[in-house]
Amino acid sequence: MPFLRRGVSIRHIVFALTLSLILCTIYYSHLYGDIPAFVTEEEVVFWPQVTPQTWAQRAAQVREAFLHAYHGYERYAFPHDELRPLSNSSSDSFNAWGVSAVDALDTMLIMGLTDEYERALPMILNSNFSLPINTRVPFFETVIRYLGGLLSAHALTNDTRLRTKADELATKLSPAFDTQSGFPMFAVNIYDGVGSSSPVGVLSEMASFQLEYAYLGKITGKKEHVDHVTVVTNLLYNANLTSSGGMYPTRWDLSTGTPIDLHLSVGGAADSAHEYTLKQYLLTALTDKVNLEMYIKMTTYVISNLIFISPQRKLVYVTDISTYKSEDTRITHNFEHLSCFFPGLLALGVKMLPLDDLQSAGVNMAELVKDLQPTDRNAYEALTQFSLSDLHLWAAKAIAQACYITYADQPTRLGPEAVSMRAGGKFGVTRWIDAVREWNRLGRPGPPPGVDDIRPWSEDPKITDPKERDRAAVKRDYGIRNIAFYLRPEAIESFYILWRVTGDEKWRHRGWHVFQAIEREAKTPSGYACVDRVHTRRAIQLDSMPSYFFAETLKYLYLLFLDEDILPLDKWVFNTEAHPLPVFEWTREEKAVYGIPY
Repeated sequence: MPFLRRGVSIRHIVFALTLSLILCTIYYSHLYGDIPAFVTEEEVVFWPQVTPQTWAQRAAQVREAFLHAYHGYERYAFPHDELRPLSNSSSDSFNAWGVSAVDALDTMLIMGLTDEYERALPMILNSNFSLPINTRVPFFETVIRYLGGLLSAHALTNDTRLRTKADELATKLSPAFDTQSGFPMFAVNIYDGVGSSSPVGVLSEMASFQLEYAYLGKITGKKEHVDHVTVVTNLLYNANLTSSGGMYPTRWDLSTGTPIDLHLSVGGAADSAHEYTLKQYLLTALTDKVNLEMYIKMTTYVISNLIFISPQRKLVYVTDISTYKSEDTRITHNFEHLSCFFPGLLALGVKMLPLDDLQSAGVNMAELVKDLQPTDRNAYEALTQFSLSDLHLWAAKAIAQACYITYADQPTRLGPEAVSMRAGGKFGVTRWIDAVREWNRLGRPGPPPGVDDIRPWSEDPKITDPKERDRAAVKRDYGIRNIAFYLRPEAIESFYILWRVTGDEKWRHRGWHVFQAIEREAKTPSGYACVDRVHTRRAIQLDSMPSYFFAETLKYLYLLFLDEDILPLDKWVFNTEAHPLPVFEWTREEKAVYGIPY
């Protein structure tokens, strides 16, 4: 060969190509600053091809995980509320009515676990929902876990005994509504039959019962259950939200039924109330226009004001904002795991709503925003340059990816409870919508900001100096505020809905990565434990297995890995504890009796 005679060999060519590759890597790493210092082999291939048989096997593994955890609960904790999976003892944090069994009922039915279901049923049917004198029952948690679990099991079996127990429980909880406004109190004294609360209500706790009570009213024919829903819906719809851009603040006066702060969030203290606006519309077969309008106003405000993008890795996150005075607005840049439900909610809205033709659903955007301040009206109008369904789906994908990254970044591969996102950087604080507008102005080069796959960040194991490690971690774009993983379902919930909405299997892969981490880090001989110090290679298990691990985390993982869509999103609506309720329509007679305008 001619080039061999000039003294150039294959070895020289390989060396030159290798050197060029190294120099390019160094150059682009310096230019962009977002290439991880260390990437493990498993992270090089993002989403390998997987056969249907493999997904079925993975669903079966989740089913086995459920059986392992539930049998441990049965052996060491039943009929108490929850298993302590390290000490093999029990806890009674939720009324001592066997909350894990009730929360697990519909998951058993979905997984075909007939024996476990039949063993749990007698205890549940024999419960009289009584407590010692002067003990308070938390309204919100009791509704979403117990009432939701009973109603869902009834819907899946048509067992009228479960309907009767649900009606009995809701009746015992009814003193919670004995406020001047009609918003429910925090707790109920079951023994005395009176409410028990401070005069201030938290949004998520007083506005997250509508699904359960509306469905209960439907199947029992009892007007009083539906009346509670109607009163609270009207209070929310008619509230003066001029100062909050049409979005509900987190704290309310239970006497007047009006907001008393300007803290706006989709995280803790607010999350499920926002969730129930869309889901109440879906549950009533797309007829409750009032809740649809509230959902559109909320999501438009969040997209315009509460979603940000980090400076280096372009992680998209939703945070909260507080306005203490008109000129003093504080953005926390906290990103809670609880907020990871929100991308799933957006994706659900994309699938179920005519977002690009809201007029067809009876929503007039101009009328919707006419009472807002000019800056907020302008923010609404600025979104009209985009397809609203595209915008909502981009946001859903980008935030869900950031949720996943907070898992994949950790040595344990488990996501921390809360992180503090890095704000500022070279280009200052950037709202995601502004980045999207700039991307649009430039002719839409590549995927929308934050939507393209982002590689996990890995700490270089060669760095041992703490200060050097801190400087390297700046490239991660966030710090960890709470280093625990509480077996939470929110990220997996969003992966499940995005999989069903988009058909993109990467969401299933992300869920599989999370499940593998749970198996590796959280499993105990009797169940699964919450995990502390997820940011280290020596995580610590905690002596707690929440009931929602049965109701939500394992259920969503199981449904994520099933090819068959056994609970179609247009026929079933999951409450905030993942208890599925069937879509229904009010009859003409019911509308007349209950005073339902739609």
